[in-house]
Amino acid sequence: MNQEQQETFRRKLEELVAELKEDLESNQDSTKTVDLDTSIGRLSRMDAMQSQQMALELKRRQQNQLQRVKSALKRIDQGTYGKCGKCHKDISPERLEVQPDAVLCVRCADAR
Repeated sequence: MNQEQQETFRRKLEELVAELKEDLESNQDSTKTVDLDTSIGRLSRMDAMQSQQMALELKRRQQNQLQRVKSALKRIDQGTYGKCGKCHKDISPERLEVQPDAVLCVRCADAR
């Protein structure tokens, strides 16, 4: 992978970091504890609790993705970005276009 391609992926990853951080900040209210003392009906309370659990799961997934993206940025700095973590062959640019935080090539990911 040449320097120009790496810089393109770096910009893409940095934009993704900013987007994920913004999403995590904006969704903080939806993960707050459901207040059970309010005088809403039982089903409304259950809906609120279900919504809270879905928001917590979304937050967990976004935090995991943020970690993967930050790791990809570190790999760019170390010069190992675009190399499969298992077989050490190049990860195709098409795969990185779709999933810029990919650690494995398609063959190793399928074998997993």
